[in-house]
Amino acid sequence: MIVVDASVALAWCFADENDEIADRALDRVVREGGCAPAHWPMEIANGLRSAERRGRVDEKGVERGGRLLGGLGIEIVPVELSTALSALDVARSEGLSAYDAVYLDLAWYRELSLATVDAAVANACRRKGITLVA
Repeated sequence: MIVVDASVALAWCFADENDEIADRALDRVVREGGCAPAHWPMEIANGLRSAERRGRVDEKGVERGGRLLGGLGIEIVPVELSTALSALDVARSEGLSAYDAVYLDLAWYRELSLATVDAAVANACRRKGITLVA
């Protein structure tokens, strides 16, 4: 199993995103399974809506992306307030949002690799010793 952040999952939804890391991450999710923190579905919905507003995808593209991601069976992990607040230390030290820091926290806690195409998240993982899907 791997931790899947919204950046890599959204890359799977857009035909113009040709990224080898995203492709390898999708292969691993299909083979091993994936998990994401509780805010992931809202990040996905927001990313799809933003792409729709900008004309990158139409309503059918949003629906296709939703079906793709929904069909992967990604485990959604609850995030307690105490966990979210403890992630603020990582957010501060790494210059990340609290949302992104929780992905690192989940990967560290479960001793899993993290899949991202976000350079800041990837760099923070390297500094924190969290294995990246590469």
